[in-house]
Amino acid sequence: MSQSQDYFVHESAYIDEPCEIGPGTKIWHFSHVMSDAKIGANCTLGQNVLVASGVVIGNNVKVQNNVAIYSGVTIEDDVFLGPSCVLTNVTNPRAQITRRGLYEQTVLRRGATVGANATITSGVELGRYCFIGAGAVLTDSAADYALMLGVPARRVGWISRHGIPLPAPDAEGLMVCGESDYRYREVEPGVVRCLDLDEEAPLPDEQKVGKISYAELRQKERR
Repeated sequence: MSQSQDYFVHESAYIDEPCEIGPGTKIWHFSHVMSDAKIGANCTLGQNVLVASGVVIGNNVKVQNNVAIYSGVTIEDDVFLGPSCVLTNVTNPRAQITRRGLYEQTVLRRGATVGANATITSGVELGRYCFIGAGAVLTDSAADYALMLGVPARRVGWISRHGIPLPAPDAEGLMVCGESDYRYREVEPGVVRCLDLDEEAPLPDEQKVGKISYAELRQKERR
């Protein structure tokens, strides 16, 4: 870490100039940030991550090992990209055809999660706090809080801001997160909102630490 920097870059990583990197960000082994990329504060880029020219990454984004983020991709705050997930920018690539300048725009909204080895095809939008399961292939946009699984990915339910699958609605139409007790409701077909915290509001400090493992939660639900 250079005395003139307020972010960390491992000695094996390459940072092309000019680019923007926010304070507190960490860029690890063999990663490459290309010129004109913008990375926010307190992000983590794991081993062997590529951030291409023109990519915009928000704050507190976690990118696991072996992820390439290509030109045309915009990532908002608090997004999680799992190991070896794939982001694309051309639907119909051909080696003989140059399509620079025709890259399709893919947007990952605040809080979205992309699981390990999942593939996000070009030109889609991932809604806030949606969850794309490991190995899924997303070919269409995902709504806020959508839990998307399979090939091609389909919505199999709703998931909370804490990453907990939401139960079926009760008599009042409420779905309650099993970890945070935040209440959710499908306010119109295909549109879910949290009733206790605005989607753009930061989590309170007391809600930022996990309280129960996923296995414990599933066991509790079976009782």
